[in-house]
Amino acid sequence: MTDLIRDALPADLPAVLAIYNDAVLNTTAIWNEQPVDLANRQAWFDARAAQGYPILVAVDAAGDVVGYSSFGDWRPFEGFRHTVEHSVYVRADQRGKGLGPLLMQALIKRARTCDKHMMVAAIESGNAASIQLHLKTGFVTTGQMPQVGTKFGRWLDLTFMQLDLSPGASAPASQAPTS
Repeated sequence: MTDLIRDALPADLPAVLAIYNDAVLNTTAIWNEQPVDLANRQAWFDARAAQGYPILVAVDAAGDVVGYSSFGDWRPFEGFRHTVEHSVYVRADQRGKGLGPLLMQALIKRARTCDKHMMVAAIESGNAASIQLHLKTGFVTTGQMPQVGTKFGRWLDLTFMQLDLSPGASAPASQAPTS
């Protein structure tokens, strides 16, 4: 089991890269088909840091990164500034050991401290483990989009789920347009 969930450090990026590329090559969790290099993950890390968004890692007793989670803007328009889309990935040999819920719960707490109202998940509809993880952490299914992607020579369906991070909160005041 994991000893610690903490903020990622630049030194963690090779392990994050390995987890990411394994998901690219062997799962439908990521719909990219080509692995990325360390420069790609460094740019991603830097972009998250510039936005003030977390990247969390799960570290085992030996200090090895065994999973990570993060969130970023859901859409790049002002009206969506209180909504984020997240990712949670666990190293293949550590799946099913309870790391996903730990990473998810820590990420949800961080989203609340960042003044976010809604967290969105976009999940390949056949990924029953991910859908169950989201249901267990309070997400609800809000949409189904058949055959919107492809990988491994087949069409992929997308399930949208979301979690209200601030139930009952009033919408923030509109920003006044400048003339």
